[in-house]
Amino acid sequence: MKTFALGLLAALISPAAALASEDIADQYPQSELYAKPVEVIPQVFSAIGATAPPTYENAGHNNNLSFVVTDAGVVVINAGASDALAAALHAEIKTVTDQPVVLVINENGQGHAMLGNGYWRDQGVDVLAHVDATAEVTENGHFILQGMQSYNKDRAGETRVEAANLSFEDRYDLSLGGVDFQILHLGPAHDPGDTQVWIPQWGMLIAGDIAFHERMLPIFEHTCTSCWIETWQEKLEPLDPTYVIPGHGHPTNFDQVRRYTLDYLVDLRSKIGAHIEEGGDLASAYYVDQARWKGLDTFEELATKNAGRVYEEMEWE
Repeated sequence: MKTFALGLLAALISPAAALASEDIADQYPQSELYAKPVEVIPQVFSAIGATAPPTYENAGHNNNLSFVVTDAGVVVINAGASDALAAALHAEIKTVTDQPVVLVINENGQGHAMLGNGYWRDQGVDVLAHVDATAEVTENGHFILQGMQSYNKDRAGETRVEAANLSFEDRYDLSLGGVDFQILHLGPAHDPGDTQVWIPQWGMLIAGDIAFHERMLPIFEHTCTSCWIETWQEKLEPLDPTYVIPGHGHPTNFDQVRRYTLDYLVDLRSKIGAHIEEGGDLASAYYVDQARWKGLDTFEELATKNAGRVYEEMEWE
């Protein structure tokens, strides 16, 4: 059954996956969204964002905006990077179902996950985020908004910073219309408050930024890569999902996101560890061999930065 399901998923996404490229500015010009939502499995939809950095051309839609339709309402995962993106996603939801949106979940405290919160709150919809993501929005939301306004210009509209009105720490359970959601914070990973939405009855994981695919993952100054690896191996692996919607990149299977997330982190830490053992310095750490990952989008923007940040992390381990 699992083999059949993976084959079905491949059939659903392969035409779109062939178009995955950071060189494509916009796949859905009649909408603020970068791409029209696709039904990944029955009742689960995702508008797949650009694999490029956020730009005016993609309106900041460079992550995945997903939603799950149930008999008692719709759950949205990620508010979008602006009011306009949130409204565009809402318009697409209304073409699929008459059910109202009853909950929005922020996958973390980054702009593309939460800057649309104000739109959803104005619709009377509750917004849920991990406590660390809410703290990030409270502390740095103004700067995150300014960053979006700088690239999005007039497309930023009247977007405002609004933190989630609901929060959780380790897990938030929701049963809605016959669907059981587990909203999880499995542990430290890419960003404070990383959140995963797990629907065990369907084997569906809407992974957020713990998992990347098709584009290189960014390592921030505050990212603990050893913690990310530990969280993945000890908490994420046991879920063993059949379907994965990663934070970035098309829906795929668990082996594929493991390859481009866990394997990348392990490989880069191994290269930097050897570099440090040989007495290498930060300046030369930027150029450790990452050729294995050169085919990923955003490689040119991120590979050297990632190497430098891992060096700074591992230097004191």
